[in-house]
Amino acid sequence: MFKFPNGIIDSPKSFAEKYLETLAEVSKKIDLEKIKKISDLLSKYYFSKNNVFVCGNGGSAAISNHFLCDHLKGISTNTNLLPKIISLSANIEVITAVANDIEYGDIFAFQLSRLAKPKDCLITISSSGNSKNIINAIKWAKKNKIRTISLSGFDGGKAKKISDLDINIPCNNYGIIEDLHQSIMHILAQSIRMNNMREKDIPKINF
Repeated sequence: MFKFPNGIIDSPKSFAEKYLETLAEVSKKIDLEKIKKISDLLSKYYFSKNNVFVCGNGGSAAISNHFLCDHLKGISTNTNLLPKIISLSANIEVITAVANDIEYGDIFAFQLSRLAKPKDCLITISSSGNSKNIINAIKWAKKNKIRTISLSGFDGGKAKKISDLDINIPCNNYGIIEDLHQSIMHILAQSIRMNNMREKDIPKINF
């Protein structure tokens, strides 16, 4: 397995070849049935008045915010879906206030305690699956009857064990894990939208 990059490489070209080779190999290990389950579940949420929260740290925070963009704006385009998405990684003022005044481990759980209600959904994105603020958010959600979905890497960590649904990327390279988490986000957004497009907005094919 291609480990987390550390050391001198032969050349950018050989590194790119190995990276892309590993990316392709790992992508084949993704559980596609779980993608279908999550797609079906999110479709139901996007037809409801319930919220879907998403969060992550670092690169996973960027994916969380991109999730907000593609699932809020993208999915509602040419469909009757009205997704209610909130990225808990997007408000730097709230995040730093909670981290400074309470604890960094509570930055997501604190927001959930103010915004979430039973039957909402929480999606966490974490390569290790062990970040304290991610685990605290999942635990709070489960305690308060909120569905939990996680995207994890490596061996899945604790997030994989305690979430209702988990899609794991079994790889030791952070970049590849994040690449495939981003791909899963796009797959969900695009497939849900296309599956729910209004008939009048479906492009006509002329032969």
